[in-house]
Amino acid sequence: MNRKLVVFLPAESLDAVRAALFDAGAGRIGAYERCSWHASGTGTFLAGEEASPTVGQRGREERVAELRLETVYPVEREGDVVRALREAHPYEEPAFDLYALVEPPR
Repeated sequence: MNRKLVVFLPAESLDAVRAALFDAGAGRIGAYERCSWHASGTGTFLAGEEASPTVGQRGREERVAELRLETVYPVEREGDVVRALREAHPYEEPAFDLYALVEPPR
């Protein structure tokens, strides 16, 4: 059973994060490997006083250009994929979602 990872990141980190996720077992769909999708958008956040933001300043709302990256992974690789994401992502607290996928009928 596959799951989907969606993560938001700066464009300059796309290739490094994709590579780490693929090395951890993500991105395979049937006979295809290194499958992913990305689109651009704007992320917003306000770093609290105890944060160490990679971008922006504490106590000030920030708007940053980011990419939304999506890929799939086998559920049994979830721990490896999330660890790889956290290690490769440049942000102190990466924003990401994990989705369970329904197996489609054949």
